[in-house]
Amino acid sequence: MNAPNLPIKTSSFVEFIAVNSAQSSNPLFDIIINEEINLQTYCTALITKIFDLPQSKYSDFINYQTDLVKDELNWINKLEKLISRNESLFVTKTALCKYNKLFHILEKKREEIQSMRVRAAHKATPKRLINAEAEDRYFSFHEVKEHVEKLDNFNEKIIHLTEEIYEYKNADIISKNSKLLDYDIQCNQLIEKLQTIRKMKTEFENEKELLENNSNSIHNSKNKLQINGPLNIIAFAFKQMMTNVKPNGKPYLQHKIKDVAQFVCDSFVDEEGQPLSMSTVQTYLSPNRTDKDPNSDVSVKF
Repeated sequence: MNAPNLPIKTSSFVEFIAVNSAQSSNPLFDIIINEEINLQTYCTALITKIFDLPQSKYSDFINYQTDLVKDELNWINKLEKLISRNESLFVTKTALCKYNKLFHILEKKREEIQSMRVRAAHKATPKRLINAEAEDRYFSFHEVKEHVEKLDNFNEKIIHLTEEIYEYKNADIISKNSKLLDYDIQCNQLIEKLQTIRKMKTEFENEKELLENNSNSIHNSKNKLQINGPLNIIAFAFKQMMTNVKPNGKPYLQHKIKDVAQFVCDSFVDEEGQPLSMSTVQTYLSPNRTDKDPNSDVSVKF
C-alpha cells in the first residue's frame, strides 16, 4: 500500500538518518532517499515507509530506527507529531488501522525509554541534582543545562528548554527537591539568559559593522577631491556638458542625471570634507532648475 500522493507536512526532526539504495544494509527498515536528504524528503520517506510496511513489522521498525539516533525519545515524539500533522492521509479503513497501531507502539516505546532513563539517571545523577520526579521520568535542570550547552544552534537550545517546561508542567509530579528552584523556573531563567546574550552579541556585531562602515567612509572621503567653493559651481560645469550640444549633435556627457549625480558624490566632498547630498546635486543638474545655476561671473563655462 503506497502513501497518497499529497504534500507531506513536516515535523522538526533534530536527527534524520537516511541512506541511498546502494548504502542500505536493511532495505526493509532503512529510510532510503535517492535524492537530496533534507527534512522534507526525510519526512516524505518516513510516511511512505509507514504505508509500505505491514503492521506486524512496525515494532521492529521503530526499534531499528531508535537504535540509530542519539535521542530516541525526541525522535519518537517527532515521529508522532509527523503522523498527527498528516492525519488526513489516513482516511481509508486499512490506513486508519495502521495509524492506531503505530500510535500504540510509539506510546509503549516511549514508556520503555522513559523507564530506562529514570533507572539510569538515578545511578548517574545525584539525587540532590534532581529537581522533581514523576511517575515516568525525572526532571534535572543540571542535566538539561549540560545538554543545552552541547547544542550549537541557538533555536534548538530554546526549543529544547521550552519543550522541557511543557513536559514538566503537564507531568504528574510525585516529589520535589525543596532545596532547588522549580524546574520550569530554572529553564525559563536559562532561556532569558540565552536571549539576553544573543541580543548583546547582535548589538555588538551591529556596532562593529557601523564602526567599520564609518571607517571605510572616512577612508573613502580622503580619496575624494575637495571643492573649495559652492557646490552649484561644479554641478553647473557637469550640467553644461550634459546639455550643450556638440557639432555632431551629441552632448559631451550623454548620461542620466542620477548617474552623473552619483559620480559627482563619489568623486568630491564639500569645503569641510563632508559627503555631498545626492538630492542636492540632482537638483543642481536638472535643466529645469536654472534658478540654482551660479552667477555668470563665477561659473565655469564650456
